[in-house]
Amino acid sequence: MSHETPDRSLTTALAEAAATAGHAPSVHNTQPWLWRVLPDALELRAAQDRRLAATDPDGRLLAVSCGAALHHARVALAAEGWVPVVERLPDPADADLLARLTGLRHTEPDPDAMRLVQCMQVRHTDRRPVSDEPVPAATLDEIAGVVDAEGTRLQLLDADQVMELAAAAAHAGAVEAEDPRLREELDYWTNRAGTGTGLPPEVLPAQPPQTTVPGRDFGRPGTLSVDSGHDRAAVYGLLFGDEDEPDSWLRAGEALSAAWLTATRLGVSVVPLSGVVEVEGTRQALRRVLAGLGYPYLVLRLGIADPEHAGPPHTPRLEAAQVVDTSAVRDAQA
Repeated sequence: MSHETPDRSLTTALAEAAATAGHAPSVHNTQPWLWRVLPDALELRAAQDRRLAATDPDGRLLAVSCGAALHHARVALAAEGWVPVVERLPDPADADLLARLTGLRHTEPDPDAMRLVQCMQVRHTDRRPVSDEPVPAATLDEIAGVVDAEGTRLQLLDADQVMELAAAAAHAGAVEAEDPRLREELDYWTNRAGTGTGLPPEVLPAQPPQTTVPGRDFGRPGTLSVDSGHDRAAVYGLLFGDEDEPDSWLRAGEALSAAWLTATRLGVSVVPLSGVVEVEGTRQALRRVLAGLGYPYLVLRLGIADPEHAGPPHTPRLEAAQVVDTSAVRDAQA
């Protein structure tokens, strides 16, 4: 396909997929991605100005967040009948270039992908306790299966491992509460009204919810009402893999997206818990939970949302024009 005569249907699909990827989850809703639409390819870059320098100095969570956006874009393309070749970290000299979707061929739209695109519109994070209804084993198996398909694994924790996780999460929270740089960074991303990023009060609990594994202390109460329920029926899982490198972090984000969209389709609430992997000591504690057989990327809480309460609002999103660069296509069409 010539760069001088771009396929307008393809470039439209690429731009729309990049815009749809803006629905992806990201740490503190930083949305740390930038997309560049080319006449026959789509590039994903890290937005370093939205990186959590204190919380995420190695870029682990940035890569996971961008991986989630990458999977969202792949699904959006599949829903339109486009199948790309995905090149992850294609240029060793350009660390911010995380992926390139190229070699696109057109086929029939994927109905499963269409359903997942619909799930992108309704997916959200509800940090309140889940209901007492257990998650069916078949549902958990299906979620774990889509994680496996993305080259990552999901270990569902037994009762003793959940207690180890709870202790590690509490310790991580205490460590982070004592670090003024982390507190300042968290304050910044929970005070971003009108910017299209960050965590508004409406999605943060008004009081600490009663959960087996403590969630993050955001340093200020939100306005999301929390009742006296407890998430005893919640299931905790650990996303992990064989490597602890940028490529595996990116794939973990793709697996997170696949798991979350599938869970949404199946009526399961997902809450990612990143605090316990942000602190070196507690991240190593999670490795012990894995018996040293892998590297932890993220903890997930799975459960059936309490039907007595409406879900919280969606977090804000940046406008597509702020994260999707189509100038290369405009220049080629001029």
